[in-house]
Amino acid sequence: MPHAPRRIAVLADSDTRWKWGASVARQIAPEHALDAYFLRTRATPTERQLAEVGIVPDTQREVTAAELVDDEEFASADIVVLSVIGGTALALVHSLGLAWQLRPQRPVTVTGYVGVVYEKMVDGLLTRAGADLVLANSGYDCGRFRTVFANVGIDPETVVECALPFLGGAPYVPSTERPFTLTFAVQPSVPSKKERLLLLERAATHARRYPERRVLMKLRSLPGEQTTHVEANPYQELIENLAEPAPPNLELVYGNMGEVLDRTDLLVTVSSTAALESMHRNIPTAILTDFGVREAHGNHYFVESGCLASWDDLDGGALPRVNPEWAAAQGIGKSDPYAGARARIAALRAAGPLPQLRPYYTPQRAGIYLGGLLARNGFDEKGRPLPVQPATFDRSLKAAVRGVTRRGARRLYRMGHKRVAPTLRRWGQA
Repeated sequence: MPHAPRRIAVLADSDTRWKWGASVARQIAPEHALDAYFLRTRATPTERQLAEVGIVPDTQREVTAAELVDDEEFASADIVVLSVIGGTALALVHSLGLAWQLRPQRPVTVTGYVGVVYEKMVDGLLTRAGADLVLANSGYDCGRFRTVFANVGIDPETVVECALPFLGGAPYVPSTERPFTLTFAVQPSVPSKKERLLLLERAATHARRYPERRVLMKLRSLPGEQTTHVEANPYQELIENLAEPAPPNLELVYGNMGEVLDRTDLLVTVSSTAALESMHRNIPTAILTDFGVREAHGNHYFVESGCLASWDDLDGGALPRVNPEWAAAQGIGKSDPYAGARARIAALRAAGPLPQLRPYYTPQRAGIYLGGLLARNGFDEKGRPLPVQPATFDRSLKAAVRGVTRRGARRLYRMGHKRVAPTLRRWGQA
């Protein structure tokens, strides 16, 4: 009788985390069938976003976190990748640990971060503690993570060094068969508000200065789609507000980042992880300083990269190259970075039945914090799903309606409906 195929399940709550989780799955278990579970949230990825990532799962469905505790298919996977925010990872490690404790065999659980860790490191790390593997995207992160775990009594070997799983692609070679191409990798929340229009103005200025170049604004989502971070003032709308019409060589583009990088000669961003993809391929990469080098923007992480530059620098012809020593510390250029993760999984399996999942935060250690995160994800303290409440017009929905109303009011105002806009604003603020 043939054996059932081995399966790896990836739980993701946005397009970005699906990209990370699915890429990890392909690295640690390339021969396994891939089952996709998408959390039903405001940022559940659309079919277009999934297609842009380029990894097609064998099965997929939408779920809530609470539905997973009694899900037999999920529990019977060989490996589960929790590609979710820290609070959800904690709620699941707690609840799945209780639900799976009597099973003769449970999945190996894997979690980690979708990009560079430049803020809330200890908070995020301790909410992920308790999974069998916590992946660190670089040797630098691995050292920091293990130090935290050792100091709070968690096995530091749980942290496994790897690299961002989507680093790849052919090394950069300048082309004479196409125009020189500058690609700006946009981010949903950095910079914010009116600074986004200023950034677009500078990109347009560069395009006018170099009419022989192509200047691409690599977008993350279509209007109405959601990403990990909320995007206000999307560039698709802002381009209509430029002081002068956009030059013909300034384009808004979508697509798989790797494919866009195939035709890129200079990658520019504030702090997107696309910079690491670009550096991995030895493409000139600029980390913008025009809005400051600030923790709030995340570009402080790149201070030692050698790639800080302003639009004035780029207008002057600058083509920054990454510091090789810094790049190596970030896992860039590493050969087979997931060999250690595969070995760790094999060792856990060879050691016999896996122990019960136990998060760092317990009702005894941090009951208030844990209780809040459990409730937010639909669980009680015993890891059981909370009763489903009737749908209500809650604060988040009201906020969403207000946001749509305000955006609509702004558009009408720009169109000249000066009498209508104040009325809509008042309604949106009611």
